[in-house]
Amino acid sequence: MSRESVFEGLKEIFAGVKPKLDLSQVTMESKLVNDLGIDSLSMLLLSLAAEHKFQMQFASDTAPFETVGEVCDYIVAAVQA
Repeated sequence: MSRESVFEGLKEIFAGVKPKLDLSQVTMESKLVNDLGIDSLSMLLLSLAAEHKFQMQFASDTAPFETVGEVCDYIVAAVQA
């Protein structure tokens, strides 16, 4: 699975979790909290949706993600493992 396909899938998830978010402003460099306004509840919903969509699981000891690109890289690595 490519980083770009994961990115597009994450944008679909963002649309469900944060319906008012302007998806055209979401980039790999977007900061989840500062740029996109992702709070703890949104992060939980985002992670559950990503696990379901990409058929993977986030490890409980994973360091917090700062950018969309970090989430994409983690998902790509998890799917390929």
